[in-house]
Amino acid sequence: MPRPPASDPPSGPGAAGPRAGGGVRAWVEHIMGTAVSIAVCTEDAGPPGPPPLADQAVEEAAQEAFATLRRADALFSPFRSDSQISRLRDGRTSLERCDPDVRGVLMLCEDLRRSTGGCFDVYAAGPDLLDPCGVVKGWAAERASDLLCTAGARSHYVNAGGDVRLRGRPARERLWRVGIADPHRSGCLLATVDGSDLAVATSGTAERGAHVLDPRRGGLTGLDAYEALVVDAAGAVHRTPGFP
Repeated sequence: MPRPPASDPPSGPGAAGPRAGGGVRAWVEHIMGTAVSIAVCTEDAGPPGPPPLADQAVEEAAQEAFATLRRADALFSPFRSDSQISRLRDGRTSLERCDPDVRGVLMLCEDLRRSTGGCFDVYAAGPDLLDPCGVVKGWAAERASDLLCTAGARSHYVNAGGDVRLRGRPARERLWRVGIADPHRSGCLLATVDGSDLAVATSGTAERGAHVLDPRRGGLTGLDAYEALVVDAAGAVHRTPGFP
């Protein structure tokens, strides 16, 4: 999975408390069964535009972003019996009665199933085991990032357990750097991705062990790190090879 973005190698802004230093404020909460971190640059590092947010406005924007992520967990988690996904899976509700966001995400999942030739499928674990988690974290990170942008936080990142959305840059002369963890060597990286206004996501065994399913064959993929996807500001998807 991606390691937290860094502003300047080898170390980044970190996420150890409400102020990480170096013109960056950072927070971490446990949401969706994983550590979710948000960092906002509080110094003007981007193109000409509105001045950076004041501390109170940054705090409020970050808390609204976390609320968006918690709402996504409440709606979509298959591990919570009261979530709409669990109720839909168990037959306790219908798709028509679900929140519009649930219907929208499941439509997105179906589009992905078709466009990937079945490599992605919300029923990968079984015909009655609806699980959109492979999409929801990235979708929720995008929603949280959009909220931060609307609030005026032009340079920030949201890292939802390996689904990373980055906006702007941490400093005028530096790009964000995201490390792809090596599943065979703890604390080491397979690769790094540098850029601004992009998204990075991976699935692999480095943090969670074997859990990546191949719906076409059934069962686990057998690969340690399946692949990394990088989406740039124009929406183009850049795909790395699978790591055997």
